[in-house]
Amino acid sequence: MKYFLCVIGMVFVVEGLPYMTFPERIKQYLLKLAAVSDAHLRIMGALAVVIGLALVYFGTQ
Repeated sequence: MKYFLCVIGMVFVVEGLPYMTFPERIKQYLLKLAAVSDAHLRIMGALAVVIGLALVYFGTQ
């Protein structure tokens, strides 16, 4: 459980860095993201999940 909390903490750190350092660019990016189709976003999300799971799998081997 301790390791899991450390991992979640690191995710928050990595996810928060762009908002802290480049807030104006994040706003521009989010406006562009609204124009992307739902199907494309689902594919990108699915790829991110698969890559993340693969990294976790190979990282624990």
